[in-house]
Amino acid sequence: MTRTFLASIMMAAAAMAQSPAAEKAAPAAQPAMQAAKTSIGPAKAAPAYTKVKTGIEVLKEQGFAPLKGKHIGLITNFTAVMPDYTRTLDVLAKAPGVTVVAIFTPEHGLTATLAQANIESGKDEATGLPVYSLYRKGEYRPTPEMMKDVDALVYDIQDIGARFYTYITTLGYMVEEAAKYKVPIYVLDRPNPINGVAVEGPALDEKHVSFVGFLAGMPIRPGLTIGELARLYNGEKRLGADVRVIEMKNWRRRQFMDQTGAVWVNPSPQIRSLVQAILYPGVCLLESRLVWVKTGWDLPFQAIGAPWLKGRETAEYLNSRRIPGISFVARKFTPNAGTFKGQECEGVEVLLVDRNAVKPVELGVELVSAVLRFHPGKFDPDVVRHLIGNEDTINRIKAGEDPRKIAETWKAGEKKFRKIRVRYLLYR
Repeated sequence: MTRTFLASIMMAAAAMAQSPAAEKAAPAAQPAMQAAKTSIGPAKAAPAYTKVKTGIEVLKEQGFAPLKGKHIGLITNFTAVMPDYTRTLDVLAKAPGVTVVAIFTPEHGLTATLAQANIESGKDEATGLPVYSLYRKGEYRPTPEMMKDVDALVYDIQDIGARFYTYITTLGYMVEEAAKYKVPIYVLDRPNPINGVAVEGPALDEKHVSFVGFLAGMPIRPGLTIGELARLYNGEKRLGADVRVIEMKNWRRRQFMDQTGAVWVNPSPQIRSLVQAILYPGVCLLESRLVWVKTGWDLPFQAIGAPWLKGRETAEYLNSRRIPGISFVARKFTPNAGTFKGQECEGVEVLLVDRNAVKPVELGVELVSAVLRFHPGKFDPDVVRHLIGNEDTINRIKAGEDPRKIAETWKAGEKKFRKIRVRYLLYR
């Protein structure tokens, strides 16, 4: 079988798996093995499939002993489920000796709303418990009133593996709040869905610490689980919090989500497959009002597009770059939402050919550089400065430097972070 023919089969498979019809037919929550069928690349370097037990499963096996007698403030959302899709919230609400007194929710809320600016507080209908939004009009922390009956915090939310995913900043803020209120915070650990080995991207400058970047020095892909991140935040920021991780069983760092047996729940309304999660740390670098990547069509974070974008020329150029693990195809589409709603756009679809070879952050810089090359004056990298989080990288992109050379400049920061993260790793 020739390489060209094989690539054609792979591209066709990816396109079929991500068709609007397939998207409509797929439920929001589905087994991770099914959700990752669009991941064309085999996991050559990863261990064989193993059934991983997440933190909530392990906690249940322990008879909830660590939480007995405590009044819990549960930080959670729609991603926190058992293998049968029972919510962590419902499991803890019925756990003997455990009293849940408050629910705290991050961006997108408890039920996966698309709202981007503000999530209102409310009540959970199933349990009658108060739901407090940690994503409300620029307020990302609980008030003293919300914390008044809480003597322990529990965090269970599925991360995606990228520094600017706001769930992990909420984690950082709540570790700080645990220290402030002198209560323990239990992190029910979950897999890093795009593996826990790869460390990639520019280190976050101190001046760019924000809600999309909690810890200076951290690259875009830290390669950690939420439990390990909580330990890292606590240690590196010297917060003095009582962080207690309920560790997973059987998880190995090289595993992607589809190798764990854990169920897949879309981690946000715009991340609808494991492929999109893998590409997100790079394609998100074009997220702005000028190049739309996430809403209004069937391939969020798998393509870029705009009414002025030269799809064919851009795709041909990117293919000529021979970017490892990736291929590109020109597309036309008309978004039904977002900045370019109702406007015919040209775009470039990103085809994942080998997930083990791709470096998504470097891919993101390739995409930004290609857009600048073919559309001078149309896209300003400054609009995603907060996501890139590194002045040197931004300046090199704006100067037109080769993306491969730009990626080389990250190596010192990546090496430094690897040495730091070793102290907080929980898994092999």
